[in-house]
Amino acid sequence: MTALTVDVQELRGRPGTQDELSRTVPAPKDLATVLIGIPQGSDLQLDLRLESVHEGVLMTGTASAEVSGQCGRCLDEIRYPLTVDVMQLFSWPQKAQAAADAEDEDTRLIPHDLTIDLEPVLRDLMVSALPFQPVCREGCPGLCSECGFRMEDDPEHFHEQLDPRWAALKDVAAGMPDPDSSSESST
Repeated sequence: MTALTVDVQELRGRPGTQDELSRTVPAPKDLATVLIGIPQGSDLQLDLRLESVHEGVLMTGTASAEVSGQCGRCLDEIRYPLTVDVMQLFSWPQKAQAAADAEDEDTRLIPHDLTIDLEPVLRDLMVSALPFQPVCREGCPGLCSECGFRMEDDPEHFHEQLDPRWAALKDVAAGMPDPDSSSESST
C-alpha cells in the first residue's frame, strides 16, 4: 500500500460510518502543465473524510500543495499555495453494474481488494486547477518579442518597425551619397 492509497474495508456495509484522513504525502510525478506544477516529492497535504454510503464511499475534503513554475510572459519564477476541494464517489464492486448502467462519469469503482487509489482523483483535480498560461502578476509586460529584453526593466523599450514595403528603399538609400556632403564639395 502506498501513501496515496486508502483501505476502506472498515467502511463496507456500514452506511453512515466515516473515517477522517489527514496526512502529508510526497506529491506524485506529473502533477503539472508545461510551465507550472507541483514538484514531485514535495508535500501534498490531504484533509479528507471518507463516508460509507449505500452506493460506496463518498470522499470529501481538501488537498493542498505548493505550486512552482514560470511566468508565461517574463519567465520569472512563480510560487503560490494551491488548495482544491475534493468530492468523489467510489462505488462498491457489487454496485459496479448499476454504476455502468447509469453511465455516471463522476463515479469510480472500488477495487476488489477494497483499497482506493487517490492519485487519479488528485491528478484530475489539481492539474485542472493550474493555470494554462500562468503569469507572475496580472499586468506583467513580459519580454520584448524582437530581442527578449525584459519589458519591466524599461517600459519605453522599442524597436523601430519599418514597413516591409519600404525596406528595399532603405538599402538603396544607404548606397547613395549624402546630399549635404555633395553640396559642400561643389562650393
